[in-house]
Amino acid sequence: MVESSNRPLGLITVSVLTTALGFPAAADVTLSDGDNFSGHSGEALYANVCAACHMDHGQGATGAGRYPALAENQNLAAGTYPVYVVLHGYKGMPPVGQMMSDEQVAAVVNYVRANFGNDYADKVTHEDVATSR
Repeated sequence: MVESSNRPLGLITVSVLTTALGFPAAADVTLSDGDNFSGHSGEALYANVCAACHMDHGQGATGAGRYPALAENQNLAAGTYPVYVVLHGYKGMPPVGQMMSDEQVAAVVNYVRANFGNDYADKVTHEDVATSR
């Protein structure tokens, strides 16, 4: 029988659990304080927020749900589309942008649009995100 408590898991417990489950060691994971994500670069935000579902190379996955590939994805051609999805969610995608600043949303969207075989050079700005928010 497993006992439950309202105490948060300590970093050592998180490290043991994540390592046992085959996830990166806690030292490789950025934990956030409060209600917002702490990463600021698009790459860091993708690795710590998006890769769990969309996978490390944006290849997507199918299992308990379907997580679309972001790699070579023509839906990313118009920057307003991924901004909207990150901010407001879509189908099974939660609105993770609610836990990001406008700058963070722009950074992660620009990262995805410029990586994983995507070559969309026009950047979205934090002003674009604020307008969509």
